[in-house]
Amino acid sequence: MAYSSQTRPLDALAIATVVGLCLCWGFNQVAIKFAIHEVPPIIQATLRSFFGALFVGAWALSRGVPLFKRDGTLLLGIIAGALFALEFLLMARALVWTTATRATLFLYVAPFVVVIGSRWFIPGDHFRISQWLGLLLSFIGLVLAFGLPTPASDPHQLLGDIMMVGAAVAWAATTLVIKASALNNVSAEKNLLYQLAVSAPLLALAALAFGEHIEAMPSVPVIGTLAYQIVWVVSVTFLIWFALIVRYSASRLSAFTFLTPLFGVAAGHLLLKEPLTLPFAVAVALVAAGLVLVNRPR
Repeated sequence: MAYSSQTRPLDALAIATVVGLCLCWGFNQVAIKFAIHEVPPIIQATLRSFFGALFVGAWALSRGVPLFKRDGTLLLGIIAGALFALEFLLMARALVWTTATRATLFLYVAPFVVVIGSRWFIPGDHFRISQWLGLLLSFIGLVLAFGLPTPASDPHQLLGDIMMVGAAVAWAATTLVIKASALNNVSAEKNLLYQLAVSAPLLALAALAFGEHIEAMPSVPVIGTLAYQIVWVVSVTFLIWFALIVRYSASRLSAFTFLTPLFGVAAGHLLLKEPLTLPFAVAVALVAAGLVLVNRPR
């Protein structure tokens, strides 16, 4: 059976690649957490976008990728970049009012938004009942790992939860805009550059508006974590991610992002000596089983 790029299931190489990406993003969560006391979160996001744009632009120009060719995607690219900035801005501010555990669970409603949006905007990329069951099973695994959120204890926490859901919607919308528009026909480098170039000034203005600033020259370990975020996570893994989005089903790819917070917990255990529990092991099994259902061929 022939598949279009809208409906193509993930082959073994794509699965191994996206699992590797989620592993890197899990360590990225720890890197952000490690640096946050010296470099505030929106400033971190600004630095990622600004320097990431320089690295990706240099890489694209060295390979002769046509970045400035007129292809009718400028407005779409600006929209994708604004959504990218909105996602990280909402995430950063939400964590001021809600807990990291609650934030994780609310952020990972994003795969559900992608699957629902795909039914409307991406022809043929529809989940069967068994795939919906797999998606739900993976989310239950996250709930088991992080705990079921209780009702918000105060209005500020509720606002933080809502902002995290907004970040999830912005993340999903970025994926859908790319997959369902002419952006799906341009290079991964150009897609990523749109988002980095548009988000960098927006995030810088947001950092200024919220009064974020760096008190002193960051320590060498913190500079190392920032370099990891900029050079590896943004310039390499994001580029690979957008190349996958263009080639494979966005719904199936999004489901694999459930692995990211689990890898984040594992990275916290390895690097920050945070404890692992038996429910976490069960959660990993549930997420894995869910992903098998999601990517199982007809």
